[in-house]
Amino acid sequence: MLTDQEIKNRYPYWRVRVFYSILVGYVFYYLTRKTISFAIPTMMIDLGLSKSDFGIVLTALSISYGVSKFVNGVIGDRSNPRYFMAIGLFMTALCNLCAGFSSSILFFTIFWILNGWFQGFGWPASARTLTHWFSRSERGRWWGLFSTSQNIGAAIVPYLAGFAIQMGGWRMAFYLPAFLCILAGIFVLNRLRDVPQSLGLPRIEDFRNEKDELAPESEERVFSAKEILFAHVLSNPIIWFLALANLFVYVVRAGIGDWSTTYLVQMGGYTSLEAAGPVSLFEIGGFLGMIGAGAASDKIFKGNRGLINVIMLMCILVPILIFSQVDHNNAYLDSALMFLMGLFLYGPQMLIGCAAAERAHKNAAATASGFAGTFAYVGAALAGYPLMVLTDAMGWSAFFATLLVACVLGALCFVPLVLVESRSKQVLKANG
Repeated sequence: MLTDQEIKNRYPYWRVRVFYSILVGYVFYYLTRKTISFAIPTMMIDLGLSKSDFGIVLTALSISYGVSKFVNGVIGDRSNPRYFMAIGLFMTALCNLCAGFSSSILFFTIFWILNGWFQGFGWPASARTLTHWFSRSERGRWWGLFSTSQNIGAAIVPYLAGFAIQMGGWRMAFYLPAFLCILAGIFVLNRLRDVPQSLGLPRIEDFRNEKDELAPESEERVFSAKEILFAHVLSNPIIWFLALANLFVYVVRAGIGDWSTTYLVQMGGYTSLEAAGPVSLFEIGGFLGMIGAGAASDKIFKGNRGLINVIMLMCILVPILIFSQVDHNNAYLDSALMFLMGLFLYGPQMLIGCAAAERAHKNAAATASGFAGTFAYVGAALAGYPLMVLTDAMGWSAFFATLLVACVLGALCFVPLVLVESRSKQVLKANG
């Protein structure tokens, strides 16, 4: 039994350690998921494949990843994140190595489906860790800070892929991230740990003297998968609205993230390496947007995750519209617009997972977040092959019109959350 002083000394150390473990792990998941987007222009020339061909690969990844986040969310709520995240990193590295040896669209699709499945090990482990180590009053900030791992990874990818392609062709863009991912898996295995109780520490709510969020009397009981899924996720209408919002947000995110390099190469005359600058600014903007949205949702909006999401999705309409209309002969303007798109987009994308985890029981956090993530990758799948078929038929103007409509629909899906969280605040005020 630890003394109060030992608990006070150890808790901050372990919180920081588990946090940087999942952050580093998720960065490397991203490196082995997104390199293909930056290798596509070179692969199209080398292999004689079309945008629609690669749209099939990206759609297959999105469907596989979305299903995996949901299924593995249920498993992740009942698993040790230390092993869950590390195994996923090792397996996604193997899938990248196999993809690098391939030359046909069939094998690319098969290995990218498998990659999507093992990519789905990362988020449940992270959601479980964040929910059990950080309390409601601070979670928006920590969740936002963790979510910057996506931006860090995505900002590194263009340069890593560009360097790898110049060093050894597009195949090296798969080999190099795979090797780094294996090292990251070893790191996670060494540093990450399960919930505080596994180390003899009290629950985070007890440590911070905060009220429990939902059904605290049952937190220590192990729920069945059926109970987690039906009693705490599928029966919750707010989680369904968040899932739909995620679908529309990810149409925009995947549309910009997966196709902006190809767009700038085709319409602006950029090389793949030159396009890395503006595309990286999209991720840097997202980095700041996530941190800002998380902090603002805690401090300014007092935990109302929905309202800030509506505001940010309305703001992103402006840079998307301008980007679709300008001549792409000014790299500074392109970079500024990409930065603003990332700034306003990534906050809502990050807070959906946080809000879904908070609207469910703590022991169902990974499942709720994973369920919303499944819809996200339905949206990402729509931004793959279907969106490229539309773009091939009607041009890039149809591409950008789709993104604008998705922003508006996503904002509307957040309205029920705004109303529920506003009512919750009023009830808390009335109860003192």
